[in-house]
Amino acid sequence: MRLKIQPARTPLSGTYRPPGDKSVSHRAAIFGGLAEGETEIHGFLDSADTRATLEAMRVLGADVSQSGGVILMRGGQLRAPAGDLDLGNSGTGMRLLAGALAGRPDLSGASLRLVGDESLSTRPMGRIIEPLRAMGADIDSVDGHAPLTLRPRALRGIRYEQPMASAQVKSALLLAGLSAEGATEVVEPGISRDHTERMLPAFGAQLLWGDCQCRLDGPQKLQGTVCRVPGDLSSAAFVLAATLLVDGSTVELIEVGLNPTRDGVLRILEAMGASVERTMVSSGEGEPAGHLRVRPGNLRGVDIESEWVPLAIDEFPVLMALAARAAGTTRIRGAEELRVKESDRLAVMCRELSKLGVQVREYPDGADIAGGPVRGGRVDSHGDHRIAMSLAVLGLVAEAPVEIENAQWIRTSYPGFVDDMRALGAEMEWSSG
Repeated sequence: MRLKIQPARTPLSGTYRPPGDKSVSHRAAIFGGLAEGETEIHGFLDSADTRATLEAMRVLGADVSQSGGVILMRGGQLRAPAGDLDLGNSGTGMRLLAGALAGRPDLSGASLRLVGDESLSTRPMGRIIEPLRAMGADIDSVDGHAPLTLRPRALRGIRYEQPMASAQVKSALLLAGLSAEGATEVVEPGISRDHTERMLPAFGAQLLWGDCQCRLDGPQKLQGTVCRVPGDLSSAAFVLAATLLVDGSTVELIEVGLNPTRDGVLRILEAMGASVERTMVSSGEGEPAGHLRVRPGNLRGVDIESEWVPLAIDEFPVLMALAARAAGTTRIRGAEELRVKESDRLAVMCRELSKLGVQVREYPDGADIAGGPVRGGRVDSHGDHRIAMSLAVLGLVAEAPVEIENAQWIRTSYPGFVDDMRALGAEMEWSSG
């Protein structure tokens, strides 16, 4: 499908609560299926990716129901499915499930096949396969890519030093460690998201974490709990960007997840000259959340260094869109990880921005983006939801309408994006042409 965006004629305004956090929703579904007893999940993101993870847990034997917007799960005892576990487009779901299932004693003797769509089947899985095999996992792939075939068996804990910080690799190993004998330790060269470390204790697990390392002594069993999913900062980033781009806009964002290991987008916005006001509403154990206000102003280009990359890895497409309208040049380095997402986000964003008249130069690990006027025109999402939404936001300040081909991929992570943007005053329209 095609999405057409008209240049904004009036400021955006309103109060906005982003959909549930995607990363937390994936983990809640997996943990709830592994846990004994009942788990209540409030604020679960209803998207194609998260539904795929939830459905995989149901196929594995978890009882899943919904009541008044709350997901109810009863798990603890898994069974081998009759067919494949289809994770669709969800790399998080596949990588975390591979770790969670590799050593499950209730699946011993089974052969499990984890599959995904064409995009997921191109993403690297060797980064989890190597350390899982070191723990004793029996796991096969197709040249380091999905489909993955698992034959669960007894695992042993290991100490693993990651070559690059990755929350998904870390989480896969910690979940494998729940079934392993002995200590599973993960050491990272830098900070990565700590959703798993924050959530596991709520499900009764004991682990030590901090200073880029964590340790879990296995085996351990999870217990059902009440899990509250905050609003997704990655989704909120598109509204933040739109508010900053469209002159005179005033939007209040409420109940947004403000985990300090993934708030890099806010730090980068501040470095670019944005005023970001945070009001915390929950903190301490679990996921911190709060309200946000940003004020439109004179954005300037900045040098985004490699240490900021893991803290804002999902927000770089929209940051690149913002950079197209910032004064001066924005330089991104150390972001080669963007090449192995749903698309090669560095290459795709550079290509599509150039179609709109933006001056860009691509590098192996980043890009230089010169701010200036943005023409209208036709661009393509290349099957990537964040590319589509980032270009849609930029279209609000283009000189003429912007049309995005293959924009339907937005629905994999944020089905309500267009409706939410319309509610704030943006003019966006779907068409099947």
